[in-house]
This record gives sequence, structure tokens and C-alpha cells, in this order.
Amino acid sequence: MIISTGTASGKSLAYLTPAIASCLDGGTVLYLTPTKALAADQLRGLRELRITQVRAASFDGDTPFEERTWVRQHANYVLTNPDMLHRGILPRHAQWSSFFRRLRLVVVDECHGYRGVFGSHVAQILRRLRRACARYNSSPTFMLASATASEPGVFAMRLTGLEMDEVTVDASPKGSTTIALWEPPLTELRGEGGAPVRRTATAEAADLLADLVLADVRTLAFVRSRRGAETVALSARAKLADVAFSITPPFPISGSPWNPPASPPPTALPATPHDISTPPPPSAHTPAPQNTPNSPPQDATTPEATPTPHTASAPTPPRPWLTPSPHPTPRPATPPSTPASTPIAASTATPSPPNTPSTPKSSDTPTPSSSISSSLTWALPDLPDPDLTDLPNKIAAYRAGYLAEDRRLLEKALRAGTIMGLATTNALELGVDVSGLDAVLIAGWPGTRASLWQQAGRAGRDGQDALAVLIARDDPLDTYLVHHPDALFGRPVEAIVLDPDNPYVLGPHLCAAAAEIPLTEDDLPIFGPTTSNVLADLVTQGLLRKRPAGWFWTRRERATDLADIRGGGGTPIQVVESSTGRLLGSVDEPSAHTTVHTGAIYLHQGETFLVDLLDLDAGVALVSSANPDYTTFARDITDISILATERSHPLGPGTLHFGEVEVTRQVVSYLKRRLHSGEMLGDEPLELPPRTLRTRAVWWTLPASAVAPLAEAGIDLGGAAHAAEHASIGLLPLFATCDRWDIGGVSTELHADTGLLTVFVYDGHEGGAGFAERGYARATDWLTATREAIMSCECERGCPSCIQSPKCGNGNEPLDKRGAIRLLSTLLIP
Repeated sequence: MIISTGTASGKSLAYLTPAIASCLDGGTVLYLTPTKALAADQLRGLRELRITQVRAASFDGDTPFEERTWVRQHANYVLTNPDMLHRGILPRHAQWSSFFRRLRLVVVDECHGYRGVFGSHVAQILRRLRRACARYNSSPTFMLASATASEPGVFAMRLTGLEMDEVTVDASPKGSTTIALWEPPLTELRGEGGAPVRRTATAEAADLLADLVLADVRTLAFVRSRRGAETVALSARAKLADVAFSITPPFPISGSPWNPPASPPPTALPATPHDISTPPPPSAHTPAPQNTPNSPPQDATTPEATPTPHTASAPTPPRPWLTPSPHPTPRPATPPSTPASTPIAASTATPSPPNTPSTPKSSDTPTPSSSISSSLTWALPDLPDPDLTDLPNKIAAYRAGYLAEDRRLLEKALRAGTIMGLATTNALELGVDVSGLDAVLIAGWPGTRASLWQQAGRAGRDGQDALAVLIARDDPLDTYLVHHPDALFGRPVEAIVLDPDNPYVLGPHLCAAAAEIPLTEDDLPIFGPTTSNVLADLVTQGLLRKRPAGWFWTRRERATDLADIRGGGGTPIQVVESSTGRLLGSVDEPSAHTTVHTGAIYLHQGETFLVDLLDLDAGVALVSSANPDYTTFARDITDISILATERSHPLGPGTLHFGEVEVTRQVVSYLKRRLHSGEMLGDEPLELPPRTLRTRAVWWTLPASAVAPLAEAGIDLGGAAHAAEHASIGLLPLFATCDRWDIGGVSTELHADTGLLTVFVYDGHEGGAGFAERGYARATDWLTATREAIMSCECERGCPSCIQSPKCGNGNEPLDKRGAIRLLSTLLIP
């Protein structure tokens, strides 16, 4: 069964009731979640019930090894994630025999998070789980839950391989949510080709977060990257420190550069020697997050991945957010009424919540005191001597990579109100119940309507009114959405795309299944219709051996290591501080080319580092502490060849195709851009080896007869195709359940394999992920929206909001905005 109803509608109660009943009846329950934060939240709720017969425990990468034996032997309600199920539970199923023998219910919570390649891996993990249960003569019921699943029954059947009933009627009471679409202003700065540059979404989010905290509005700010979450928190803290310093006499602010604390303040909970949750003091230079690239870096920056290794080398920093301020921030009766800039659009059932402050002033460069100080003046008349010393400590960052105890303390502090603002990645998107949360900021389109409503649904969970602000990045899709609100409101969420039959996904899981329990002919239907062909290939490669009794894993290494369910594959690159030898973390090999190349800016737990050397052969990136006033963006060049055309149909005077391609990508340089303003400082060359990817793509061609009139009109055909490619990559996430970094593109005036003007958009994952196929199915809608996005942009010759890409290896040359509009109009002729 799948329950697909809105946020805070009672889904947890719907599966907790039969789950607890199963435990009371002597059975066991397995709970799966995409993130550790959600598992911790569910475990807290279970323990608050105080039912002694329910022995609930989490079993994930944060579980101490000394506790794992107890969980296996005694727990009857186990909370885990697909990563641990894949690597830690299924390969050791014999140790879990008692648990599996009594397994009555498998809960798959927030199941809409299992999409794309990650979802395809999880689908095969669930099939391996069903097979392990059958080994111990159990047949558990699978209960799935999601607030934002389109066609939930069809999706759940594809995910689990089982027939599904669906529950979609939602009669739960809800408060109203005001949705604001906010577009940062253009600045006077100029980028490539003289294009205007917008103020960054992270700078706007930091301003808004600081203002909301000043108004005593409990707020989450969702940022797309770990670096961005750190940046927003640090910037907002610095702005609050500026306000406190400018309005009150000098006083000690914890961690402030002008008056550092002599000793840590008292904490509500004991400090640990590895505490890293509190960001360092605000600095003059705060790094900004990377913009969404044009080509996929195949990065595995996903919610709650395995925690980054950490070695403490400094005294424990204070955790002031654990202790309520003795002088709490005053809560105003009436918010300011005159915002300094105006959102593009807003949708609301009722007026804004009473505690919603004004929107801070937007400018070319950060001016925190101008907007925030003015926001505070209306709260001061009745407070002749306010003490604002604790203001900066009311904001913190939250992301994967922090130690488990630090993440739990941050969640507790947010619920308790000792933290009023939290800048987070999507690690807190799914289901964590933070009662009393008033507002949500979303810095950049989160990739899908489903994620947008999930993040907006974090506020107002007690039935009160709430505010959600979508802050547009300088990106074609974000710009399109703030100018076309109808693309968001009143539309169903996207269909969830996953492809469990992808041979690059299925093969490693067949090896893992054979290592767990030898495969037999009876097992083949569980894994899908392509299993026989994939098994034959695995035998040919020597990964499996075929015997009369079935297929066997014959190697000494772990079969589960073949499937990197969240990453892009390859040996991880270790990030090491060169001066101390401290291991900061690791990056998967494909994304290392774009994130830790020589000269890159790398952010780790509030500290900024400069990459001195990337040694791919040694698997290490050496970094040193730095405080630059710029951030970096890798650029690559791409070649593509067609291996097979699977489908084609006419599209206007041209032809639309879908098939298999081979993509060769090479990072050739990186851009330096000034923080906050986005001003381009330079383009530095790099020498990195090319990478080859066999995947699937959608592409369209136009014959010479259709493009000749355009050439005669003086249009640069190569620049027009290039601009159309950039914009179509930016708009595809609106029609396929993907993020922009999941896809890439190539365009050419004359392609060697087609002999025609050709534009490709391809999946950035080995074997494909279903995104290009979705684009093929909705090509007319997709390309029409692409043309409208280019036409509606206010720039003259093209900018990052419409046709430019920070990842373009050709330096965004040539680009022809007017030509792209004419080219797409020609293609879309009925």
C-alpha cells in the first residue's frame, strides 16, 4: 500500500499504528528512510510513546559498533536507510535471521525521494530484501508514504515490484501558506560578453534569514549545496553581528572578530571533543555556492550520505545555540510594512502571517546593516536598552558531513527555539517535524515541484499560517518560473522517473544478490525482464559463475562495492589538509574533476580551503586554509557520438530522436567569480584527463532547407543552436524529475553522425536515468517553454538567466539569443 497525502496529514500515524501492533504481536518492523535526520526524528517519536514492548533502534552509519549486536538480536523496530540495507544488513542476512523470520511490515517513508539513478538502485535493493525475506519464510507487507508522489500506485509498483493499493484522500486541517516568488535584482556588474549579473540567491537568502530571525520568526533556509548552506549561515550571522554592534554599545559577542570569548559559555548538554556544528566567526570573505552547471559533474552531494571523516585538531568551540538567551530577541507586534524590493509574484489563500518581516534591501554588494538595522528600528521604541549579544548565535548551518551528535543537537535546538534560523541542504526536507516553524526560504529552484512543496511544507505543521519564499537563481528555469507562476500553482507534481532495468544498475545488484544467496531460475522474475541478458553478460565478464544450481559470486572482494548507489562510481578522492595531514573528507572520483581540481575553492564545516594539488593517481587532493574573495566554477568541453537510434518522429520541419550515445567530457578550465556580486575575475586553464560515458540522449535535427532562411537573415546558426541547447538543459527539469546537474548537452551546426544542425541533451549517468526519455515524450511542451524563457528575459543579448551557462567549456561563445528564438520557432512550426 502507498499513502500519498499532503504534508502533516497524519501519514506517520497511519503506518505507526499497524507497525506497533505488529511489534505487540511478536513481529518485527523495518523502517526505511532516505535521510538519517528523518530516522532520528521518527525514533524520538517512538520513544516518547513509552511502549515497553516496542524496542526501537536505529541501525545506520552513525550507530556505534558496540550497539549493533544488540540491535540485531533484540530490536523489533529497526530504522535504517537504503545504504545500510545494501551494505550492512543484506550481505549479513544470516545474522539477522531472527529479525527477518518475524518481519511483518516494511515501511518505506518519503518514497518520492527514490528517483533517477538512486531510485533505480533502491528498487533493486528492495527486490533483494524481498528475496532475503523469502529465504526465512516471511512475506512482509510493504507500506509506502509520500506527500508528493504523482501516480503513486504506478510508481510504488515500479519501486517495489509488487501490486499496490493507494490512499490519496486527504481531509486533514491545514493553515494557509503564503508563497512568494522572489527574483534578485540585476546589478551594474557585467559578466561574459557584457551580460548583466544578478545578485546571488544565497546573498538574498542570507538577508531574508537575518531579517526573519530579527522578527523572531523561526525559519529554515534550504540551499542547494553544502557550501551554500554554510555560506548563508555565515553571512546571516555576520549581518546580525553588524546589527548588534551598530545599535548597542560594545559587548562580547560569541565568536565575533572584535571580542572573542574568553571561555565557552555554559551549555545545556555536555560538549564533545568533535563538535563542529557551530560555524566559525563571521569573516570578511564568505564563499558563495557553485551555480548549477550546464553539464552534469556526476556529483553525489545527496542528503545524509555517510558522514565525512573528521579529526579534531582544535579546542571544542562553544555551542551557544544550546542555551536560551537570557535576553531573548524582542518579538514585534507588527512587522515593517515597506519592503525595499518587490517579489515577482505571490500566491496566498489569506494575508501573510503576522510575524512576517519585510524583505531586505537588494543591492549589488552586501549591505547588511542598511536593511537589517532599518528592520529593527520598529521593534525598539519600547525597548530602551536591548541586549542583542546573542543574535548571531541564533543562526546555524545543517548539512550532511556533520557528526551525528551535532546534527541531533541542532535539530533539538531548532525545536526548542534556541536556534531561530537554520540554513540547511535538503537533508531536512523530508518529514522532520519541527513544530512552530513559521517560514521557509528556498534559495534556488529545488529541482521539482515535489521538492518545492516538501520544503514549503516544513513550515506551518501545527496548523498555523506560514510563509514560503522561492528565491530565483540566475538560471533559465528559475527565471522562467518567477515570470510564469502558472507553471507551479495548480499543477500536479512530476511523475517520478526511475529505471530499475538499467543494466548498469541491475548488474551490480545481481552480483550482490548472488553473493548473499546463489541466484536460481525462480529468482529471475523478481529482478525484471532483462535479468537473463544481464546475467549472461556478468558470466562473460567473469563476475558470476553459472552452475547447475544457479549463478554464484566467485570473487573475494565484496560484491556490494560494485554498486555505488548515491555516487558516480570510481575510487573516492581523499581531501587532506597539506599542513597538518588532517583528513577533511572525500569526494567521488567523477565529481573531483569539478569540485577539487587544482585551484578550486573547497568549503568544509565553515572553513575555506584552496586546493593546491589534485593527484588522481594517488587519489588525494591537497588543500590549504585560505580566505579568498572569490569562488570557482569548473568548465568542460564535450564531444558526443550516436551509437544507436531507438525512436524517432517528425517535429515541425525537423526530426526528434532518442537513443544511445557516447559522451566524452574533459574539464579544461575554471572561472573565478567574486563572492556575492558574481563578477567574473578570470578563467584559469586546467589539464585533466577526459572521461567517457555511455548513456541515453534526446536530440533534434533540422534539415538545410529549414535553416537556410535563418542563415540568409544573418543569424549565426552555431550560436543559435548553442543558446537553444543551454536554455533547453535549464528547462528540462520542469518536465522530467531531475536536477540540472543530472543532464548535459552538446550542440553543433553540422554533426558528423547526422550531417545536420543537431542539438543533444543527455543523461549524466552511465546507462541513462530516464530523463532524456521523458524529454523525448514531452518535447513540444519542453521546447515551447524553452523559447518562452528566452523571450521573456529582459536582457538584450543573453545572460545567465536565459542562455549563458557557467559550465560552458567554450566560454559561452558563440551565443545568439535572437537566433535561438528563431531556431526554436522554426522547429515548433505545426
